[in-house]
Amino acid sequence: MAEASDLLDWPKKDNRRFLHAVYRVGDLDRTIQFYTDCFGMKLLRKRDIPEEKYSNAFMGFGPETSNFVVELTYNYGVSSYDIGTGFGHFAISTQDVSKIVENVRAKGGNVTREPGPVKGGNSIIAFVKDPDGYTFELIQRGPTPEPLCQVMLRVGDLDRAIKFYEKALGMRLLRKIERPEYKYTIGMMGYAEEYESIVLELTYNYDVTEYTKGNAYAQIAIGTDDVYKSGEVVKIANQELGGKITREAGPLPGIGTKIVSFLDPDGWKTVLVDNKDFLKELE
Repeated sequence: MAEASDLLDWPKKDNRRFLHAVYRVGDLDRTIQFYTDCFGMKLLRKRDIPEEKYSNAFMGFGPETSNFVVELTYNYGVSSYDIGTGFGHFAISTQDVSKIVENVRAKGGNVTREPGPVKGGNSIIAFVKDPDGYTFELIQRGPTPEPLCQVMLRVGDLDRAIKFYEKALGMRLLRKIERPEYKYTIGMMGYAEEYESIVLELTYNYDVTEYTKGNAYAQIAIGTDDVYKSGEVVKIANQELGGKITREAGPLPGIGTKIVSFLDPDGWKTVLVDNKDFLKELE
């Protein structure tokens, strides 16, 4: 029992950090151009793996050593994907929502909600879609070290999801927002305060327990100092709350980076990546 207890304490002691979100796009150069021109992101690195028939690009607002970024994947010959009903949005914090909205409009993007106060609050927000149909929420805030500030996923049981991310990944519940008038509840999960870092926004819509995952959004990657120990903790959480390991802890063939991957109780995938191996990849 003591050993299991020590193991469950591990995620809180571990050096955890959100690294990137992985998703698929139909035209890599088009998306790179759109994110550069409309959002002000930078292309951090790009690689082509012809033997595996895919290319990917990493984009963000700061270096991968310190910032959360997006990993865009292009599979040869595949021009569109199904986003599904479960994936919600990414969010970008900016000092001028209207400016980004105008950029998006000028580049032929889709503005799905004009800038204005959030329902029941004062924050100025807007929603836009990228060329592949991924939604981005734009939130007006002061300067932040992490402008790429949210990944929103819908879940069928919020309390179960919160427990899972606390137990399996050592995240904290930063804020819970009940909106009975709009029939939803949100849990903001993360490793640091919302205005300093990226958060995972888990959304529960009343009476909706299942969503389609589609084949567009793939996973979130999180850094760890020990993928083996972290994997054992995930297994305990999986047994209690649901989900499963999809790749046992160990090095990836070819590159040698140690990872462990798993599904949460709603079927959302997370990959834990060895921190030292990740830094070696960046070299």
